[in-house]
Amino acid sequence: MTDLNHYDGENRYGQNGHRRCRSSFWIHDPEQVFSELNLRDGDCFLDMGCGSGDYAIRASEIVGNSGKVFALDRWQDGIDDLTEKAGSLRLNNLRAIAADITAPLPIEDGSIDVCFLATVLHIFKLADVEGVLFNEIRRVLKPGGRIVIINCKREIQPFGPPVHMRQSPEELEGCINSYGFEKTSLADLGFNYMIQFIKK
Repeated sequence: MTDLNHYDGENRYGQNGHRRCRSSFWIHDPEQVFSELNLRDGDCFLDMGCGSGDYAIRASEIVGNSGKVFALDRWQDGIDDLTEKAGSLRLNNLRAIAADITAPLPIEDGSIDVCFLATVLHIFKLADVEGVLFNEIRRVLKPGGRIVIINCKREIQPFGPPVHMRQSPEELEGCINSYGFEKTSLADLGFNYMIQFIKK
């Protein structure tokens, strides 16, 4: 993807689309994000396209030893780094796995409370991956489980992907609802938005 504009600071892409920090954690207020997520002790959280793992680490601290966090990313170097960091922080409930999130997921049926995708969907042509992606998310979610997506707003901004690679909340809702989900909330995060869906 050589047409990506570069993010500054703690962001997913460097110049010419080369990956670097692989995190959108500090683009918006993490406290707002986790307030909206409303994770609880004992929850099972799946971070899809986890990058550097900032969200997964925070979630791991919240769900505690009775909960679980799975962090998936296709880049083995990032997974190795996250595994090492989780070990140094003694986060025994966090498991980082190298995996393609547009393929069958290495996660058990009906085991996840929250599937989380942060500034990931613009990487794909959604029409090409939505069937496998959202059917797999539906498979791994518990009844009443949630998809939570942080997405770049579909507008011109000084950094981030080009507008044509972004999806609006309305586009996502039209797509995701067709896989047996219902939108429950939409929050403004500044440069991004956060949209949640519940498994019917």
